[in-house]
Amino acid sequence: MGLKERVDLVEQRISEACRRSGRSRNEVKVIAVTKYVSTAMTEEVLQEGIVHIGENRWQTAEEKWRALGERGIWHFIGHLQSNKVKDVIGKFSYIHSLDRLSLAKELDRRAEQLDLTVSALVQVNISGESTKYGLKPEQAADFLKTLSGMKHIQVQGLMTMAPYESSAEDTRPVFRGLRQLRNELNRQALTPEPMTELSMGMSNDFEVAIEEGATWVRLGSILVGK
Repeated sequence: MGLKERVDLVEQRISEACRRSGRSRNEVKVIAVTKYVSTAMTEEVLQEGIVHIGENRWQTAEEKWRALGERGIWHFIGHLQSNKVKDVIGKFSYIHSLDRLSLAKELDRRAEQLDLTVSALVQVNISGESTKYGLKPEQAADFLKTLSGMKHIQVQGLMTMAPYESSAEDTRPVFRGLRQLRNELNRQALTPEPMTELSMGMSNDFEVAIEEGATWVRLGSILVGK
């Protein structure tokens, strides 16, 4: 199956998940996760009209960004070390993995130097797996209060990674938990503007994530291959 066929199939499945859950199709945006594919394949993805590109390490993203950076909207979706902030800031429009104060301080400092604002999502470890990064849900409110003093970080929403399950339905409590947490944090008015984004759902479980409110789905193998 070629890229165009995969794009069309994913589009069909997203539309059906939106219809099942009473959502508008334009509420869900696709990030093509290109970390395992070449610059040439990433260019093909852009040519297919998918403008959101997700990478999780600057070392593997650099060549693609230098060749194609102007043509896409870039999302950093992996664990970001503070000493790598200098490489990604100003190049990636969204950071999906803000999960600790040291990283927030470095993002804010570098963004101030460049006179820009970083759009960020706070990563929350809803599943509680020890192998996953992210804040515990009960830490999120205090973290957002701390971020409110950082003028160069704009928190757009929350991100999580569900465990890999053989049945996608088993991931539903994780995605529902992130949506409920976002809604509760919005009720507390901890950010200048309400958080609208939920970055959740990957190739194995994106339809369930959409049914539970995902606004960004991060699709790798099902979309771009391996």
